[in-house]
Order: sequence, then structure tokens, then C-alpha cells
Amino acid sequence: MIPVGPLRSLPLGCLLGATLLGLAACSRPSPPPATERVLRVSQRNEPATLDPQLATLPDEFFIIRAVGEGLLVPAPGSGDTPPLPGVAESWTVSDDGCTYTFHLRAGARWSNGDPVTAVDFAYSVQRALTPALGAPKAALFFGLKHAAAYHAGRVTDFSAVGVRVINPRTLQLELEHPAADFPVTVASGPWIPVHRATVERFGAMDQRDNPWTKPGHHVGNGPFTLSGWLPAQEIAVRRHAGYWDSARVKLDGIRFLVFDNGDTEERAFRAGQVDVTMAVPFSKLAGYRAAQPSPLRTAPLHETRYLALNTERAPLDLPAVRRALSLALDRSALVEKVLQGGQHPAYSFLPPGLGGYQDADRITEDAAEARRLLAEAGFPGGAGFPVLEVTSWWASSAVLEAIQQMWRRELGIEVTLAQREARAHLAAMAAGDYAIAFVTAIPDCNSVTDLLTDLTSGNPGNYPRWSNPDYDRLVTEGSRLNSASNRLAAYQAAERLLLADSPVIPLYFNTQNFLVQPRVKVWQTDRLWTRFYKDVTLE
Repeated sequence: MIPVGPLRSLPLGCLLGATLLGLAACSRPSPPPATERVLRVSQRNEPATLDPQLATLPDEFFIIRAVGEGLLVPAPGSGDTPPLPGVAESWTVSDDGCTYTFHLRAGARWSNGDPVTAVDFAYSVQRALTPALGAPKAALFFGLKHAAAYHAGRVTDFSAVGVRVINPRTLQLELEHPAADFPVTVASGPWIPVHRATVERFGAMDQRDNPWTKPGHHVGNGPFTLSGWLPAQEIAVRRHAGYWDSARVKLDGIRFLVFDNGDTEERAFRAGQVDVTMAVPFSKLAGYRAAQPSPLRTAPLHETRYLALNTERAPLDLPAVRRALSLALDRSALVEKVLQGGQHPAYSFLPPGLGGYQDADRITEDAAEARRLLAEAGFPGGAGFPVLEVTSWWASSAVLEAIQQMWRRELGIEVTLAQREARAHLAAMAAGDYAIAFVTAIPDCNSVTDLLTDLTSGNPGNYPRWSNPDYDRLVTEGSRLNSASNRLAAYQAAERLLLADSPVIPLYFNTQNFLVQPRVKVWQTDRLWTRFYKDVTLE
């Protein structure tokens, strides 16, 4: 689960307060020659890292996937298509579903010319599972035999983990239990390998602040190489001529340009200074929809935006209070009157269709029942209810103002609103330093497993600090079932418990509205914010 989504704010350095024509005056690299095919895409946030085992945000993986590639890669589109070959040109599965054997390409090369080998992937898995590194997405590797035990320190010899290097071009992975969604997990961003010699040249394997990802240090195996990084301004990548599939890489480079707000970004697009935006201001959507031809693109996402309730803080420790807060909201009004961007009300937590999932139970909004529950908890008409703070990053302010009004009108309670920079917001949630927080849940792969797992007891992604043994058991059982129908039933039962206990309040399933210049051809994405840079051309 990714806690804060791509629509966030960071200072823009010299762009702050600059006019549109003043963009060129910033201390960015000189524009490439007109004959070069360099794509300019909007970047809403400064990446905290370009290390695939430490990254958490889509903003980081936008760039990591340009400079790195895993054994498998996601397929463009709705997410229904199985992963595609990446560094692995083929793979086989044992009859019992527990052993995957990946055959690597002979032509796969790192940007320094070294061959990409099975040893590189084994090292990267070991690094992700090393407790001292504190990889935030380590759970994506727990399907491997003894991986969770190694990460917890109960197993100290990595040779006991289900990772075997058969030869330089053959990697064998053994699972604890059959897992039908294992290939989509392998295609997730944290499975992208790192170059051991480079990592250890600049620091220890488990050193979190290792500077190996800086320009001039970075070695990757993707279609592009890292060529420049001006903090809070732009990150640049150049075409990797030694990439195994370089014939499909039509661009000479990509410039990821940072914008601190949608209005500045949209003005830059109209001035021809940006080729692809992250979003469109709500006030401009109608105009772009009416334009013919229109540069507007709309992409439904497997992304749940929700409120996390800190169950360790009174009165949010009471299920009746949490459920009252959920039932009092009008989600249709949020998406139709506030957002107006094609989003869908979320009456369940898991996005319908993600990995074939369909919900069995839904939230039934009922303001009268919400008032009854609040009174039952000891706060009739909101009397005596403490003023709680709702925290968020800047992009969610209109939504939270509407929620504030709904709770005041329906329950008689007051909440205050506070905005934090995205990384500070994430850190506060991880530390439990909040009462109610606005969160974005974006799956790491086309499966509901990691979203459900994030809310199990003690998981780092369990921001509500909620614990339900029956829920934990159902999620664990579901992850071990190969039968699609049995897995679905277990996950539906788990979600039913989640909705009843209400440690989270689903609000809406997000939709991305963005702009693409007519000169950009073959721009592809998927429902998990993945961008696909191969085959993109510029006219």
C-alpha cells in the first residue's frame, strides 16, 4: 500500500512565484538540441530515493522504472493482462506451484556494461529482506520460503531462503505456499535489482543513506540512465544504448519537471513547455473536455483514497465512533460536487476488479444510524466529543473541507484540518502521530493481497494500528490458496470484518485526469500509476 499518492506538493525552488515565461530562467540544464527527442513530463514530488528497495511512492517509481527493470514487467492497460517478460525472457512453474525458474536474457546489461545475472537478483532480494535496511516493501518478498523469518531475524542464514542461483542466467525461487499472484508480485517495482558493486562501492548493503543513486554514481539496467538531478527542479535520464530492447526505445531522453501545483503545471502545458502532465485543475476540466481535438486523457485507477483512524486514540478506539464517522458521509456528493473528475464513490475498501476481486459487502450510508451509534458511544448529538485533527497533504483540502461540513451537519462534531508536506505526512502516520489522516492506497501490483496484508496486526502499513485476529487469519489463509474462488471468499470475509470495524473510512476510487501534447505518440499507463516509456515517440 502506498500511503500518499502522486498529487502532492514540494517547494519548486526558483519556480515558486515565477511567471510562466520565467521557467527558462531557472537553474536547470540547458534545453536539449531541437533535433533530440526528449520527452518532458510533469513530476509532482521530489523523490526521497531512487533505490528500488527503499522507494514507496509512484513519483519515485516513475523514474526508477525508466532506469531499472525487473525479471518481469507490468503490462499496459487495465491490469487484466499477465506480466510481460523483462530481464527474464521466460519462466516455468513446478507442478505444485511452489517453484518458479526464471531464464535471464543473454543480452541484458547494466549501464556500465556488466551483464545482468541471477546473482544480481539474489543479492537484491537478500538486501530487501535484510532487517537493518528497513525496506518498506519487504513484505512483497515474504512469499519466498523462509523470507519472513529471515526478515524477522529468526533465520540468519540467507541460504535458507528460497532463492537459488542455478547459473548466471537461471534463477530459481521457492515459495512457502503456492501463490497464483506471484508473477504480478515479481513485476512490482521493489523487485527491480540493484548493482552490487555500485551499492557497496559507496556504502554498506544495508545503509539507508547510501549515495549510490546519485548522478555519476548510479548504475541501472533499464532503458535509460540517470544523467542529472537538480533537487526540487528536475531529474533527467538519457537513452541506454546497451539496453537489451533498445530498438523499442525511441526517445533520446526524458526530463521529469517538478511543479508545485496544478495551475503552474497547466500553464506550462499550454505554453508548450510540458508534454505530459500529472493532473488537470478541476476548474479547467470542462474546458478541456469540450476542446476538439482534446489533449485530455482520463484513466481510472485501482487507487483507494480513504481516512485512517488512529485506533490508539480516544474516542477512535471505539468501533461505534469509527462506524458513525463512516456512515455519516455522503460519498456521492464528494465525487460529484467536490471532485468532479470522474472519481467513483468507495463503498468498499478494495478497488473492484483489482486482480479479479469483487466485493461482497458494501457500506450503506445512513446518517440517522450514525447519530444513534455516536450516542451509544456516549456522545449524543456530538456533546462531549473532542475536537480531532484531520491531517493531509495539500491536494486533498477541498475533500476534507466537505467532510468537515458533513460531520458538523450530521453528527454535531468539529474537526480541524492541517496540511503537511507529503513525506512529513507519511512519517507522522508511520509514527502514529495523528488522529485522522487522509491516505492514498495504491497497490504495488495487480493483486489485493498487499492491500489487505498492510492492515494486518503489526504491519508497518497498518496506519490505524488496528488488530483483529480473525482478519489476520483470513488474509493469511487467502494468500496461501491457489483456488481463485476460495481465495476470493477468504478475502471477501476479511474485507467484511474491515468494513464492520471501520479502522479505515473509504472515500472514493481515484481517476487520473491529465494532458498529453499532440506530438506525443504511444503514451501508455496502467491503473497502478505505472508509465511505459518504450515505444513512445515525439513528432
